[in-house]
Amino acid sequence: MRRICAVIDLLLDAVDEETLLPALFPTLLRAVPGDSLTWSTRTPAGRFPLHSPATLYTPDAVAGFYRHAAQDSLFRHTDTGTGIPLRRSDLQSRTEYHRLGTYREALRAVDAEYQLAMAFPAGWARTGRRTVCVAISRGGSDFTDADLEAAVLLRARLTHALDRLAPPQRLPHSVTAREAAVLDLLARGLTDQQIGRRLEVSARTVDKHLEHAYAKLRVHSRVEAAALWRAAAAVDAR
Repeated sequence: MRRICAVIDLLLDAVDEETLLPALFPTLLRAVPGDSLTWSTRTPAGRFPLHSPATLYTPDAVAGFYRHAAQDSLFRHTDTGTGIPLRRSDLQSRTEYHRLGTYREALRAVDAEYQLAMAFPAGWARTGRRTVCVAISRGGSDFTDADLEAAVLLRARLTHALDRLAPPQRLPHSVTAREAAVLDLLARGLTDQQIGRRLEVSARTVDKHLEHAYAKLRVHSRVEAAALWRAAAAVDAR
């Protein structure tokens, strides 16, 4: 519990994300014990991973991981699922894990035999919702139920802190924050049902948000809206 409280104290005292993260990573690795950590921020403009230790993966290993990521069930859980904390062993056997391209290309080399991962909202980028995925890895033994409970507790605190620290952004075309979140997921190819599960709303509510967004963006279809949103994200990234 002291280790969890140390993370919470750090989050409460944080004044900006840039100075928070270097102190947060080792504190998280003590609260949910692991050998290494990946913190990947996702915005409509792309993914921006950080690692602890910083030299954990080579650029080739990162590229190899993402080349096979769509076939990795734990990655999919954090990318398009609910993002609640899960152990890799909750989803697949070690034999299945060792067959993955993500394991062969990246995870095996850093002894990431066991993993616990979660994803959570982290404020807004100009074109939509920011999300952070945290993956903690270790060799030797699997994460315990107590580790999982600690991650569940910390996830809510991390969400609140990063929402507070994220700089306010002006959304384009008078799109609301909720509509931007829906458009962000739409642009990544999710269905209404998948978007609803991610945002914890019904598919009908997702459809209503899209209807309002179409009028503001002056488009008439999902394809047009997704293309325009991706284009806006590309401009925002430059």
